[in-house]
Amino acid sequence: MLETAIKPLLAEPVAKGQIKAILFDGFPIFDVRSVFALVEKMFPQKGVELSNEWRTRQFEYTWLRVVSQRYVDFWQVTEESLGYAAEKVNVEVTPQQRAELMNAYLELKPWPEVPAALDALKKAGYRLGFLSNLTPKMLAGCLRSSGLEGMFEKVLSTDDVKTFKPDPRAYQLGVDSLKLKRESILFVAFAGWDAAGAKSFGYPTFWVNRLKLPMERLGVVPDATGGTLADVVQYLA
Repeated sequence: MLETAIKPLLAEPVAKGQIKAILFDGFPIFDVRSVFALVEKMFPQKGVELSNEWRTRQFEYTWLRVVSQRYVDFWQVTEESLGYAAEKVNVEVTPQQRAELMNAYLELKPWPEVPAALDALKKAGYRLGFLSNLTPKMLAGCLRSSGLEGMFEKVLSTDDVKTFKPDPRAYQLGVDSLKLKRESILFVAFAGWDAAGAKSFGYPTFWVNRLKLPMERLGVVPDATGGTLADVVQYLA
């Protein structure tokens, strides 16, 4: 199971006592598997292929748009990458199917352990927030759907600065909004590349490696890794 815990992996020691706030990427909190289950239901013969191509192109487009300075928001990136993926794997997606797939990104549910873990972190006195590529509309929809409205002090979208992670301008949003030094903000990533980007920026970083992927070869490693948000709680205990 993806939610099976992974023993935390430590890098250089981090002064955990100075951490005052925690910023989360969207996907350590929201379980995107429901989107790809819907793809499988619609296209049982090519669901896996379509999902993999869509997900890969989705993030490649964010990086390419940052480099080329041709910004559009993550909603448009997601829709355009779906169109590319469908054409590449030779699948016809009707307008109704496209709308249903896109709207699934407004109704994501939390991973099973997330509510209890967030409650524990908040009771421990940490300020909680999002720092995500998801648009404000996507974040608001998923917060409603997951029943987590009111849990986060800050809900930050990189759309506010018209860029995507791992652009340093995206990570700077957290520093500017929380009014804290970067060393006092733990960043919790879903993707290995995002963990590397946050660590390069200067955040203490925890990688929730739910997919059990190898470490990225980008010259930095997160301060710790684990398989679920419960491992973040354990790490900070």
